[in-house]
Amino acid sequence: MEDSRTEEIRARVEADFSRIVDVLNKKIALQSISAKGITADHMRRSAEFVAEQLREVGVDAKVAQSRNPDGTPGAWEVIGSKIVDDNAPTVLLYAHHDVQPVPDPSAWNTDPFVGTEIGTRLYGRGSADDGGGIAIHSGALKALGDELKVNIKVFIEGEEEMGSPSFIPFIEDHRDEFDSDVIIVADSGNWSAEIPSLTTSLRGNTDIDVHVKALEHPVHSGQYGGPILDANTLAAMLISSMYDKNGDLAVPGIASEEPVGGLQRDMDEATVRADTGTVESYRFAGTGSLASRLWTKPSVTVIGFDAHPVKGSFNVISPETTFRLSLRTAPNQRPEEAQDALAKFMVEHAPFGAEVWVDKLDNGMGWAMDPNAEATKDAMDAMEEAFGVAPVNKGEGGSIPFIPELQRIFPKAQVLVTGPEDPKANAHSPNESISLPALKNNVITEALLLDKLAR
Repeated sequence: MEDSRTEEIRARVEADFSRIVDVLNKKIALQSISAKGITADHMRRSAEFVAEQLREVGVDAKVAQSRNPDGTPGAWEVIGSKIVDDNAPTVLLYAHHDVQPVPDPSAWNTDPFVGTEIGTRLYGRGSADDGGGIAIHSGALKALGDELKVNIKVFIEGEEEMGSPSFIPFIEDHRDEFDSDVIIVADSGNWSAEIPSLTTSLRGNTDIDVHVKALEHPVHSGQYGGPILDANTLAAMLISSMYDKNGDLAVPGIASEEPVGGLQRDMDEATVRADTGTVESYRFAGTGSLASRLWTKPSVTVIGFDAHPVKGSFNVISPETTFRLSLRTAPNQRPEEAQDALAKFMVEHAPFGAEVWVDKLDNGMGWAMDPNAEATKDAMDAMEEAFGVAPVNKGEGGSIPFIPELQRIFPKAQVLVTGPEDPKANAHSPNESISLPALKNNVITEALLLDKLAR
């Protein structure tokens, strides 16, 4: 049996749900593709639409243009607030209004910019990522109305899909409009459409370019092959030296962690195989839970390799090569520390005395929630009340650099990462969609959570 408050909130959301879906359909139609120009008119129109929707649910919202670190104009952002009591806690609601491009509309089963309901899902680019986040905030604030007991600040970003280049300057210019006790980032997702989740962690990211040199110039493979190995083979040896016999990364100084907040349910291997199209003969690398390998243990990927194409190849020993490594770091490790450890390992493990040197590239910090924070417990309770089942915590193997930046700038704020997605959402891919029953429960969850945070 639901308690009376949950019943009351659910009834209000049910009554408002056609409006919530209408907001989402209109948002999909705006084609807010930041890759087509974050300063362009279509992005400003998108921001103005979101600001208007927030004003309709009581937020004093406005559009402001950010600036890039070099001073040039940046994205169109939406900021606003609804202050109910100077002594009440303040909650910052985050989402983003820009969406991914659609390179090939023919890969879609529906028009990507017309919201289309099929069964229990609404299809369209940005339906989940992150129009769903905007819809959740709109629905929760409408459900609470004049009964809202926390102060609200909102930030709806206009360049998240472009890596948030002007994010830090914008916060620095509007620090008072971000300062809050709790930050709800509605840009992640649930375990499934039926089982809610808090996102407990995000891996960090660091990149390096590794240069391997054996010769001053190319030589004939028939004449000198044997004692002289080509640079590509030497690079392959260097890459493979990072792993032990089980396929675990074994580079000293690169940290490994277990799932934050404990592991209630491991990832299903068959599902991961199906989702990734893994060939049947391939055995997953590494040891421990699949969840830890995907969420909190480090991973290295060769994302670029300079080698002669097979077509047009000839019998020559390649004198030197360069490859790029992308390292996903454990949530709590400083990426600079992991980058230094990886670079040191590369140089020290140069095969057969080849020359190896490293260029250090970009760093992004990971993030881990505080599983014992009061806001975390409130969120878990709200999820269970709304969905009717206990939440299952989950990490994310990817990186969202602005979340640790928010945490760094506002260290006293408790950050909660929620969101509208589920494994069928296909964010960034063709046929992106959102589960409408889950959206409804996500709206109810956030309304109940804002209620609880007032305590």
